[in-house]
Amino acid sequence: MEFTIRDARPEDMEHVLALIQQLADFEKEPDAVEVTKDDLVKHGFGDQRMFHCFVAETDEGISGIALVYPRYSTWKGPAIHLEDLIVSENMRGSGLGTALLDEVVRYGHSLGVKRICWEVLDWNEPAIEFYEKKGANVLRDWDVVQLDENGIKNYMESLN
Repeated sequence: MEFTIRDARPEDMEHVLALIQQLADFEKEPDAVEVTKDDLVKHGFGDQRMFHCFVAETDEGISGIALVYPRYSTWKGPAIHLEDLIVSENMRGSGLGTALLDEVVRYGHSLGVKRICWEVLDWNEPAIEFYEKKGANVLRDWDVVQLDENGIKNYMESLN
């Protein structure tokens, strides 16, 4: 299987969004995706880029993505967060995931980051095994904490 890993372009965002939806379906949250193709174009390619995206291109088109954005660790310094590494179901096991992760690590290294971090669902054993084989530490004693849009609204109301 031949493929190319490259920086995403605005015209790729429709395919990127389709892969994001595939991930939401896989993670049993098919109605959770609110972002649009236009949002992805605006946030990934506008004046104030909020993320960097790599795509894996095959004969079938875009078959995988890795989307990262900058973070800062108060303990370590500059970091990047890997928001999603997605490989279409029919391409899993083809090496696309490894190639995308390789590109993310190269990118982080070129930026001089001290850490690359991401989350994985505790029931996604194939992904956990993949990441551990690559040398990643899966920190099972940490919980993800979030305020969603409604939580932010409620929090703001409680400040008044």
